[in-house]
Amino acid sequence: EAPLGPVPSVQPGAHAAFKRVVGPAIISLPHFADLRGSIAVGQLGQGLPFTPRRFFTVYDVANEHVRGEHAHRECHQLIVCVHGRIAVVVDDGTSREQVVLDHPSRALHVPPLVWAVQYGHSPGAVLVVLASHDYDAADYIRDYGEFLAEKRAKGS
Repeated sequence: EAPLGPVPSVQPGAHAAFKRVVGPAIISLPHFADLRGSIAVGQLGQGLPFTPRRFFTVYDVANEHVRGEHAHRECHQLIVCVHGRIAVVVDDGTSREQVVLDHPSRALHVPPLVWAVQYGHSPGAVLVVLASHDYDAADYIRDYGEFLAEKRAKGS
């Protein structure tokens, strides 16, 4: 497990690429509101960085617990906090940055070979994660040292 140290932040409302970490991106989903409520939209096959094959939800996580702490070899993920707030640190093996997900129209694309850690879940926070691949335990890199070795081996 790597020490976090100081982590630059991407501020809420900043829908841009990360300044130092290569790969991940904040995606602003189109959203609309009227007297009936609000809707955020992601069109499968259009406007997303990949076509999802599966999804899962993460909820009932106590604030002091950490989720993620892994990278994928092939799978892309799109993380959306549909209720509440979480912080995510993304790490490309060279640099780290933090982003706060606190609105259903703000999504984080985590491509392969990017280490991601989710923490600071607000009470009742709910994440929806879209994944480009079916679940495969062999696709997960759960050891940070192994992650760095694979990054070096791929020259990325």
